[in-house]
Amino acid sequence: MTKGSAGRLRPLVLFLQGIVIGTGAILPGISGGVLCMAFGLYEPMVALFAHPLQSLRRNRRLLLPLLVGCGAGFLLLAGVVEYLLRVAAVGTTALFAGLICGTIPGLMEKTEGRGSRRGWTGFVVSLVGSFLLLSLLSSGLGGQVAPSTGWYVFCGGVWALSMILPGLSSSSVLLFMGLYQPMAQGIAHLDLGVLVPLGIGFLVTIFLLARAVARVMEDHAAGVTRVLLGFVLSSTLLILPVSFTGGGELAVVVLCLSAGAVLSWGLEHMKSRSLEEG
Repeated sequence: MTKGSAGRLRPLVLFLQGIVIGTGAILPGISGGVLCMAFGLYEPMVALFAHPLQSLRRNRRLLLPLLVGCGAGFLLLAGVVEYLLRVAAVGTTALFAGLICGTIPGLMEKTEGRGSRRGWTGFVVSLVGSFLLLSLLSSGLGGQVAPSTGWYVFCGGVWALSMILPGLSSSSVLLFMGLYQPMAQGIAHLDLGVLVPLGIGFLVTIFLLARAVARVMEDHAAGVTRVLLGFVLSSTLLILPVSFTGGGELAVVVLCLSAGAVLSWGLEHMKSRSLEEG
């Protein structure tokens, strides 16, 4: 392929990569930030979040098709996820829990990077603290909250964190709180009552934290990853189905959990190999 044809195809490639990143942002178990890193787009995305106008002027040919693709992937998959949660909640939740579990080996590898000499105190504090906090939330709210404008702002903020903290799949918390399905339904139906507060929460969180997170990740990547690992483990334990109507449902849960873990691990493995070859 000549350089000219490759240049003409670049916007299409960026659009397709954006679809994958947007899909990862809405799919539980997949971190949009990790996908950005896999495509070599994490730094320009964080720069966009930290300095939007300046970044768009400087990198508009890269960022515009990428952002359009992200939006397309995010909107298209939301309806599929909402439907699966509605018609097969137990199996779908087990599948998503498996997808999250499959990311754990990749997170473990990242704990040996820069800043790894500080020990595992952050992991223990994150694991115990988040488990206790979510358990208290469960006992106080029955594990779910009533969807509202304020909670959709919260959803946007949580989603933003998964974009700027590679390895964090925030959907486990939203599933646990009962916010994920109504959020996905609102996105799929283009409900402005969901989309507007979701966008506000996302943008406010991104603009407030992007620069600080990028700086911390650069200097303390391993320590931050250990904190994320504790959070991922505790939140996943709390969404796992623990009661079943019979042996058939138990078998479905085990199958979906295993399939999700294998799929997620496979995607992580392919991403690691592509980075090594690149």
